[in-house]
Amino acid sequence: MHRRGLDLHHLISPSLRDLVELANTHDFDRITEQVRDLRGCTSPVNLHGWTVTTDTTTKEVVRSYRSEDEPSGRLLTTCGNRRASRCPACSRVYAADTYHLIKAGLSGGKNVAETVRNHPRAFVTLTAPSFGPVHNRKTDHAGKPRPCACGQTHAEHAPELGTPLDPATYDYTGAVLWNAHAGQLWARFTTYLRRALAEHLGMTQKALNAALRVSFAKVAEYQKRGLVHFHAVIRFDGPDGHTSPPPAWATFDALSAAVGLAVERARLTIESDAIGERVIAWGRRFKVDPITALGDGELTDARVAEYTDAKVAGYVAKYATKNAEGAGTVDRTLMCRPCAGRGYVRGPDGFHDRCTDCDGTGQAEPIKALPVQQHVRQMIRTAWALGHLPEFAHLKLWKWAHMLGFRGHFSTKSRAYSTTLGALRDVRRAWRLAQTEAARARAGLPTTEETTLVTTSSWTYLSSGYRPGEELLAAQVRHDIAHAERIKSEGEPWL
Repeated sequence: MHRRGLDLHHLISPSLRDLVELANTHDFDRITEQVRDLRGCTSPVNLHGWTVTTDTTTKEVVRSYRSEDEPSGRLLTTCGNRRASRCPACSRVYAADTYHLIKAGLSGGKNVAETVRNHPRAFVTLTAPSFGPVHNRKTDHAGKPRPCACGQTHAEHAPELGTPLDPATYDYTGAVLWNAHAGQLWARFTTYLRRALAEHLGMTQKALNAALRVSFAKVAEYQKRGLVHFHAVIRFDGPDGHTSPPPAWATFDALSAAVGLAVERARLTIESDAIGERVIAWGRRFKVDPITALGDGELTDARVAEYTDAKVAGYVAKYATKNAEGAGTVDRTLMCRPCAGRGYVRGPDGFHDRCTDCDGTGQAEPIKALPVQQHVRQMIRTAWALGHLPEFAHLKLWKWAHMLGFRGHFSTKSRAYSTTLGALRDVRRAWRLAQTEAARARAGLPTTEETTLVTTSSWTYLSSGYRPGEELLAAQVRHDIAHAERIKSEGEPWL
């Protein structure tokens, strides 16, 4: 009697079946190596193409690569997304780069003079104004929680924190428009800061610019009420930047006074037939803290100062990888891409046809179906409605409705503050090239120090993401990285 083999396809997941297929390929080790080189990236970019490096003297090809030679026929590269909610692996790299960028501007390094630690430096926090009373968790001088205006004492992570006490009277339009103009308001603040500083010191702005340079780096963070606020490091330098000390009259007290004046004077006025005139300004609550040594406030111990600089840099870097998820919203655009949020597409006859992808709503996902709080949903709806007004078309509120109207950069810096993210990436690229050159030298091949090399390449984008079996390998990589970091943080010895 003939027995047929058991068909286990219905018992094994598609991912596991795909992994088995990959394991049976001629070069499974190379597939595993590609995935491991991505260091746990959740959505790698798939490329097809080639690159060739040629010796200009001998015309010899010293290095070549073709994606067709890969077992999968494609090259996988990291997505580079800075959002922790989208790709924790790439966001860690972005956070690390931001940390070094901020810290270099505080205590030197990365081509920044170490004497910057002696320059006046401040950690400034700027907030949005009130658009209506919200549930909060106040504390007294001893840190003991006080009752909210609603009469209750909320827990630290209560879901109602930041939501309006009276949603019917809350100014949702003002809140969304403030988020939409926050980046422009920051730019105006930096202009007024220099003017206010010159006024406070009793000198012309031309004389101030000739003797002093103001450098800064800032990052945006969402409050629970859905409004962004900014954390910034502001530093005084001499006229030549971080290599020169600022004048003796450029003190922290002068900086603090100038920030207060700039906060009060930096304003934007917008007009609309639908909502009238609105003034975009900073909230009354702002902080200006000196970045100095802990304790007595004097830089008497370099190690203590180093700790302080690292603490500030780490705080700023942490928020550089976050988006609006902290406010309880989603991390993806709600605009239907085929119709660009309009709800219609132009048909072959030239007339407008209803978009079948969104059924004419213009939304990739129905706003009413989003898993968010009612307060956040109302801000999204408001942003979507304002986006239909022609006077606000330049704000692209359809595209940024999921960000509650904010469309600015989450981290920015002035040109002379410190190094750049591009320069930090170049350092990593140079390190990898040095490793390759060392390997060539060990193999007796010519290096770039001995000859001139020219590289040509051609690449085409294919898609993003893993195939099912590769995703299992990537999950194992992420597990191994997380386990190693946990062991390192806990200080446990390897057993």
